[in-house]
Amino acid sequence: MARRVTVSAGEAPKRLDIFLSTHTAGLSRAAAQRLIEQGVVTVNGRPAKPSLKIKPGDAIEWDVPQPTPLEIVGEPIPLEILFEDEHLLIVNKPAGLVAHPAPGHWSGTLVNALLYHLQQKAREGPSPSPLPGGERRMVRGLASIGGRERPGLVHRLDKGTSGVMVIAKTDAAHQGLSKQFKAHTIHRVYLALVRGAVKGKMGRVELAIGRDTKDRKKFSARTTSPRDAVTEFQVVERFGAKRSGDEATLVEVRPWTGRTHQIRVHLVSLGHPVLGDETYGGRKVCAIGGVAIERPMLHARTLGFTHPATGKSLEYTVPPPADMAGVLRVLRQKV
Repeated sequence: MARRVTVSAGEAPKRLDIFLSTHTAGLSRAAAQRLIEQGVVTVNGRPAKPSLKIKPGDAIEWDVPQPTPLEIVGEPIPLEILFEDEHLLIVNKPAGLVAHPAPGHWSGTLVNALLYHLQQKAREGPSPSPLPGGERRMVRGLASIGGRERPGLVHRLDKGTSGVMVIAKTDAAHQGLSKQFKAHTIHRVYLALVRGAVKGKMGRVELAIGRDTKDRKKFSARTTSPRDAVTEFQVVERFGAKRSGDEATLVEVRPWTGRTHQIRVHLVSLGHPVLGDETYGGRKVCAIGGVAIERPMLHARTLGFTHPATGKSLEYTVPPPADMAGVLRVLRQKV
């Protein structure tokens, strides 16, 4: 439900996020900041930053978030677990699986699958290293820092992206992994199949991005809240010929920052949208070589980091899933 408030003459100057949290029942300041960053809050018709100081006469509009379910329940969704101990899990997320519950996806997510998995383990017997404190136990074996909708999640992959993810079981593991992501010491390698012939053998994109000012579902350099983003890539394989109109390139991508949609936005900024990514490339990238492509051909192939509890180096690599492998097979046959 949308709300509109005009700041009164007697209102003391304050930050926009503080104003929202005090004018919406049950909305914390952190939640207000997330709403602002999602682009659902405008001041005088324009998106704003959480730190904006409101003043008398400002017209503020925002969507009041829908109530969240009282409890997220475990669901028997298959999981490919690559590693698990009492501190964390590493999974191979399939394409099409949403990472966490959100409006429109309150069930059928990775978090629902993880909760079910941990509930099953609990039924099999007591954990060898139980979590301290009864309150923490209420998150059912996933770190509570991520909040009610995102327990255990340190990072995420888009719904259409497949590949390796790490999930924290304890708050200490969550904090340790988050520090590594923030310090950019996590080793991440993606495979992306893009439209067209990428020039050269390798490259680097340094382009600050944020939520697009004209389309709030997209991210781009056309934004009021740019955040630095850096991506490096290297050509792995080329397909097709210019005369056929079916040129494509398989690239290995290393994101040095973790902005939403970063790889997809940076690749399309080069003129090479990810095949199957209708959001950024339109319908023209949803087929090649006579094959329909129903999701972005983007795969998180490798994830490496230091175990936050043991200090050991962990690295897991998984091959592209069947749909992406099938497209690559068709393209190779046409070379």
